[in-house]
Amino acid sequence: MAASLRSGRVKPPALWDPVVRLTHWVIAIVVLLNAVLTEGGSTLHVAAGWAGMAMLALRLVWGLVGPGAARFSAFPPAPLKALRHLGGLARGDVPDYPSHNPAGAIMAYALWGLLAVVTATGLYMTGGATPMQVAADQAAVDSGDWSALVKSDDGETDEDGGWKQAAEEVHEVAANLILILVLLHVAGVAVESRALRRNLVAPMLLGSEGRGERNRRRAE
Repeated sequence: MAASLRSGRVKPPALWDPVVRLTHWVIAIVVLLNAVLTEGGSTLHVAAGWAGMAMLALRLVWGLVGPGAARFSAFPPAPLKALRHLGGLARGDVPDYPSHNPAGAIMAYALWGLLAVVTATGLYMTGGATPMQVAADQAAVDSGDWSALVKSDDGETDEDGGWKQAAEEVHEVAANLILILVLLHVAGVAVESRALRRNLVAPMLLGSEGRGERNRRRAE
């Protein structure tokens, strides 16, 4: 505890609030579903996209009105501080922060930005169709009624098609970048957990620390 006080830092939350945990894990599931398990344009893919959009919007609002550790003011984007933090991590010198550390903050903002891009391009490509509309159109096609597809293409110009193709390319690139950042995020959490000798996943996943971790913190 003394070392933490000398560094002017306070320990991160032992428990992330329910909204942070909910949005974090639902978005993680959405990314996994739409990257690995669903087909682009399918009902499940679109439904997952809408769920991710809702969670992203909730998290952004929560960053303004939520508790201290969840607010954007607790972890502003600071690239130079993030680089210094990574340098300290390489040397084994890792201070505690009341919220996300500087590198984690940059990662969060990058992921949110890419999620916004994926969401916006997905909405553009589907014309803002809801999962129910996509399911109805698919059911009509399966029954042999292609009128829904003909109607969706009615009046579309070559320029519209070009914009949709561009949106599809941006959508794919942003989605792939998200997967890369997710892998880096997981690796970063593992390395920092080892450096701090603290399970950083438990407060986000389980909603509480393990008994051994609580005892260690009390001893400090």
